[in-house]
Amino acid sequence: MTSNNASSPMTTTIRQSEDLGKLVRQLRAEQGLLQIDLAGLAGTGNRFIVDLERGKPTLQLQKVLDVLDLMGLEVVVRRKGGNRHGK
Repeated sequence: MTSNNASSPMTTTIRQSEDLGKLVRQLRAEQGLLQIDLAGLAGTGNRFIVDLERGKPTLQLQKVLDVLDLMGLEVVVRRKGGNRHGK
């Protein structure tokens, strides 16, 4: 995760569902929320938040995007650097 200061935008490269889970867990804790709190705010079950933070790869995409939006995050898709296969 890259961030210069509190006012600069945070940029994080997510390559696996576990990476996203760690980010959500970290930001939830920074915001002083319990998993059950985030679940209530997001209108999901607590199990969904637990699975998201554990990096479960089969979660419903729209629900994941909704939780990220609620946490003040957005998903930006861009081409990788390097050759056309991103290596």
